[in-house]
Amino acid sequence: MERNLKNVLVVSFGFLLLFTAYGGLQSLQSSLYSEEGLGVAALSTIYGGMLLSSMFLPPVLIGKLGCKWTLVLAMCCYVAFSLGNFYASWYTLIPTSVLVGLGAAALWSAQGTYLTIVGNMQARKTGQVGKDVVNQYFGIFFLIFQSSGVWGNLISSLVFGQTPTQGTVPEEQLQACGASDCLMAVASTNSTKRPSQDLVYTLMGIYTGCGFLAVLLTAVFLEPVRDAQPEGEGEKQAPPFWSTLLSTFKLLRDKRLRLLILLPMLSGFEQAFLSGDYTRSYTTCALGIQFVGYVMICFGAVDALCSMLFGRLARYTGRTALFALGAVTQLACIVALLLWKPHPSQLPVFFVFPGLWGMADAVWQTQNNALFGVLFEKNKEAAFANYRLWEALGFVIAFGYSTFLCVSVKLYVLLGVLSAAMAAYGAVECMESTKAAERTKPAEEGVTQTKL
Repeated sequence: MERNLKNVLVVSFGFLLLFTAYGGLQSLQSSLYSEEGLGVAALSTIYGGMLLSSMFLPPVLIGKLGCKWTLVLAMCCYVAFSLGNFYASWYTLIPTSVLVGLGAAALWSAQGTYLTIVGNMQARKTGQVGKDVVNQYFGIFFLIFQSSGVWGNLISSLVFGQTPTQGTVPEEQLQACGASDCLMAVASTNSTKRPSQDLVYTLMGIYTGCGFLAVLLTAVFLEPVRDAQPEGEGEKQAPPFWSTLLSTFKLLRDKRLRLLILLPMLSGFEQAFLSGDYTRSYTTCALGIQFVGYVMICFGAVDALCSMLFGRLARYTGRTALFALGAVTQLACIVALLLWKPHPSQLPVFFVFPGLWGMADAVWQTQNNALFGVLFEKNKEAAFANYRLWEALGFVIAFGYSTFLCVSVKLYVLLGVLSAAMAAYGAVECMESTKAAERTKPAEEGVTQTKL
């Protein structure tokens, strides 16, 4: 197997194992630890920590340790969170949530930087266009990574499905489901009964084992890489500490990045809505908690397949067409969710929405990452740190207003963010096409003068 592709697969399967565990745990936090809001507090702490660490930690860690060992260290933070869930309390979940928050920004920045470097290495080796190979590698990564949503939720559904917890949903509760849910349907009677502690221990053991395997796979099989320097430049001197520390904010001087920050924020908003509000106010409210895992499996499966497809398709259609597809799909879903009144008799519809949502999310995940890698190639670490910073802010805001806004209002907020993000993205594409036209014009004039 080709060396760069092998490294991409090692990163991809490492993330698959890690997020099979973490993704399953994240989906269950608010259900398993609802007492005194411990589960929601843990999720808020994770994204708050990620928000703060995105400001300075990734460039420092990647600069000191390199991409490989930054990945390994960050993965260990996730394993600690799995261990904290064995005996969940404020003294175990909150500190381990802080660790995940600190590790998450470094993990994703190192992943984006690593794939961009090996993609450009492969392009130079084969004479291909760099952005095409980077797009393809991100597509392969997200195909494998997004399937973690399938396996993590399948494991939890199978383990917890051994003791049925659902009865008939009363008609009064169904009236308050969907967009009209203003948190009246949260206290459903028997749809959210907690599984036995033995089953919880079994699930945590499986998830912790997956995390350890992810760390082992990455530490043993992933090859360290260094970004190739332009010829004649020689070894670069290490930048001063504070320069590295503030490089994340320094990159905001670039007008393109200031416009593009809405894209990762949109990613945070839409993922938070699906995992927090759709699962609770539509699925759990109308069908019961045992269907949540299966609904999220549908999302994960479509997301994974479309990630691979869009990674390959981008070289033929260009990224603008894919961004338009993602925007139209998500817009249609938002409008439909505002109008739809969920009912148990409409079972297939509960799976259609996560499938379409997964298709849109695949566009945001593959194309956003590739876009940041291509536009900010010389400052990849800081660019991906910014990406995770603003995505985390989207999550924090969405979780922050989750407990006191009606679902319909949340959908209107998401609609506004989507519209603003697409307008800003269009402006950046116009700027890039203008620059490209200016670069080709002098070259054409030179050719004309030579002919004369």
